[in-house]
Amino acid sequence: MKNPALYAAIDLGSNSFHMLVVHEVAGACRTLAKVKRKVRLAAGLRPDGSLDADAMQRGWDCLQLFAEQLQDVPAEHIRIVGTATLRLATNIERFLARAETILGHRIRIISGEEEAATIYEGVAWTSSGTGRRLVIDIGGASTELIIGESTSPQLLNSLDMGCVTWLNRYFTGGNLSARNFECAIAAAQQTLAPVAATYLKLGWQGCIGASGTVQAVQEIMVSQGESEQITLAKLRLLQQQTIACDHVDRLQLPGLQPERTPVFPSGLAILIALFDTLAIDTMVLAGGALREGLVYGMLGQRRECDAQERTADSLIARYQLDRTQGERVRKTALRALAQVSSDQDLPAPMLGWAALLYELGLCIEYKRAPEHAAYIISHIDLPGFTSAQKQLLAALLLNQRDQFKPEPLAQQSAVETDQAILLARLLRLAIILCLRRTRGTVPEFQLAADGHRLTLILPAGWGRQHHLRASELQQEAKRQTEQGWPLEIVERD
Repeated sequence: MKNPALYAAIDLGSNSFHMLVVHEVAGACRTLAKVKRKVRLAAGLRPDGSLDADAMQRGWDCLQLFAEQLQDVPAEHIRIVGTATLRLATNIERFLARAETILGHRIRIISGEEEAATIYEGVAWTSSGTGRRLVIDIGGASTELIIGESTSPQLLNSLDMGCVTWLNRYFTGGNLSARNFECAIAAAQQTLAPVAATYLKLGWQGCIGASGTVQAVQEIMVSQGESEQITLAKLRLLQQQTIACDHVDRLQLPGLQPERTPVFPSGLAILIALFDTLAIDTMVLAGGALREGLVYGMLGQRRECDAQERTADSLIARYQLDRTQGERVRKTALRALAQVSSDQDLPAPMLGWAALLYELGLCIEYKRAPEHAAYIISHIDLPGFTSAQKQLLAALLLNQRDQFKPEPLAQQSAVETDQAILLARLLRLAIILCLRRTRGTVPEFQLAADGHRLTLILPAGWGRQHHLRASELQQEAKRQTEQGWPLEIVERD
């Protein structure tokens, strides 16, 4: 019997074939299986445009693996699409005939514009951001560029350049010379030239990368102690490190996965051209792309809200959290932050999410609830949150009460350590001030900052009327002061 809550999406890409299987739970997607195989279909394109027999066989062999998993999924909950190489191949009917027999389902070859729109939908559902954003996906044989806002794409293009085709053209024999890089970058810039002015004129507030190349770059940077934000300077440094390896067979960079190695130089060259031509300042990794877009398209739920908000809603429902209390703590924590800092680099929303979800660990037990909450956040899918944001959120939840554990606050890479410490201090104060869990019981407080020193000012006589919270605040003042972060609790005269 088919499971009506199961959904599957298969992407027959030019470099890899991917399968995603999810279980719908309370309107959210729980990933059950992610299967990826390097097929390198684009490498099998002959000069006359036909796909050679070896490439077809690699594809069919991969689909044999996927077919078993599809047997439990309702046919109407399955989407299988082919992209750039299958759009280009002149003998595509031969491949499709056997592929559809293997899978038992129809394969749809989508246009470049439809691919770009679906990628954007996947990004919109799984990646947070406000305002207009530029989304880039470097595939094996095509690169999609999309500018959109919220869930609506506004400008779409699919360009004929990809990490497999660029590898074959500009890194012949695996040589990683400076000249090969220059040629690959120049060719990518030339491909971008006809559309670049349109993108620059429309503009964007944030840039998101949704490809394996971007993921590989981020993993390398994190392994080298860098932040997760990609910049042109970091890409140029990676280019020099790659050239120093001389040949793709000797390409070894910390964090670079072996399966990604062959196409990393060509993908890196395209990414450098994109940054240079489109004047991109920074880029972050998307939480999803084409496959996620296919799945959410089937679910038919197009809610106009931020991906982080949808994720928080899902966690609150799944773990039966008290939203009213979480909102009370969030409001209190953000009010405290507004009083002590005007630093635009401080991620106020992250403090808000930590406050909203602070009771997450109670679903396991009370005593070690902060540890349980941090563990859940560290090991669960959080669409809309980057890897660094997950680290920060876990560190804040771990430090919500009891003795401080400063190491995770220092190890996260989303903000500076001093900023993370301040967010943790404010979260702890907000939780104590909201202990009554009743509307109207949070005092009218003021919080002042002088360097690392915080002074919490409460109404006159408040401590004599609220003994437990007053006692908890004094203990908290002692804990923070012992850490070298002075905290004073006073009442108005």
